[in-house]
Amino acid sequence: MSEGLHTALRQGAQALAFQLDEAQVGQLLDYLALIQKWNKVYNLTAVRDPTEMLTHHLLDSLAVIQPLRQQLQGRAPTDGKGFKLLDVGAGAGLPGVVIAICCPEIAVTCVDTVAKKAAFVRQVAVSLKLPNLRGLHARVETLTDGNDVVSSRAFASLVDFTNWSRSALAPTGVWLAMKGKHPADELAQLPANVDVFHVEQLLVPGLGAERCIVWMRLASVA
Repeated sequence: MSEGLHTALRQGAQALAFQLDEAQVGQLLDYLALIQKWNKVYNLTAVRDPTEMLTHHLLDSLAVIQPLRQQLQGRAPTDGKGFKLLDVGAGAGLPGVVIAICCPEIAVTCVDTVAKKAAFVRQVAVSLKLPNLRGLHARVETLTDGNDVVSSRAFASLVDFTNWSRSALAPTGVWLAMKGKHPADELAQLPANVDVFHVEQLLVPGLGAERCIVWMRLASVA
């Protein structure tokens, strides 16, 4: 990867108010290279230009790291051992792989119904030596692990996302849904047992588009 991408990644992280160490920078750029390599055979992402991939994929995913850390601060893992995050419809592993790189204390599972995409995430875990990352080929509706966080990025409507992944969320867990513009129509359609407790605006460096996180939980634990 070019020195320009290296510099842009570091500057982007700084703009998002956190520091990447040199190992994490290397892993993120190696991850970008793996996406490019696999894209030649499998259609992991429509974005092909490395500079555009840095902004639209890496920095877009990095924008959730600080909000995620803040949500987990002061919480205890459901299993008493360590935080578990399930990234639904992960595709090329966004944001799950980025979270695994930046938050080694979180066990990240990227689930996708497309076997080749789950295989790609498994390859990333091996290539980048990420013991806290795994790729899973499954339908999220079949999962019953008590995850502290269930995330998605451009996956489905909020109603479908929360309905399909409910059995995978711990009773005290939270949903992290990455969206573009404020999804007022989708929010209005959510059932009463889903509590939207925060809609957080994101500013992604170099990306001239609106982004936000919709944070939700089961209303019974509110």
